[in-house]
Amino acid sequence: MDRERTVAEIIRRMMEYNRQDPKRINHALKVYAYAKTLGLLEGLQEEGQLVLEAAAVLHDIGIHEAQRQYNSDAGRYQELEGPIVARKLLKDGILEEAVLDRVCYLIGHHHSYKKVDDAVFQMLVEADFMVNAEEMDMDKHARQTINQKYIRTETGKWMFHLLRKESVEEKK
Repeated sequence: MDRERTVAEIIRRMMEYNRQDPKRINHALKVYAYAKTLGLLEGLQEEGQLVLEAAAVLHDIGIHEAQRQYNSDAGRYQELEGPIVARKLLKDGILEEAVLDRVCYLIGHHHSYKKVDDAVFQMLVEADFMVNAEEMDMDKHARQTINQKYIRTETGKWMFHLLRKESVEEKK
């Protein structure tokens, strides 16, 4: 199966898993869109692009289990439960084992910013921040802090700049 079809199937599974939670579905799809764009514009190789897209779709897949087990959706609980849920969703071999292992690693560390160890991980973090900044209606100071501390790729800097509220307000 090619990357596009594989990722489409992973999206289908994520949507089915989150069928009672359209907010989570929409968040995952937005992170996926930004991550896919980052990866393509930054020139990721095919396997890295697949890892990035699959991890982006499933990065928050542990939220419901975290809420059930810990009565919290805090990042550390998402990181604990996410890889377990992801492996269950992908247990049929849709991804090669090494790819699945890396996807699960990223899901299990996507709030652990000091553990970023490659471009794929970096792009996942950037895509999630782009979406969270908008969804959480972060103020200018919070966005500047994110930009300075966590946005590293050239494409990420460009995208994050264009997504600022200030850039919209400047046009008015």
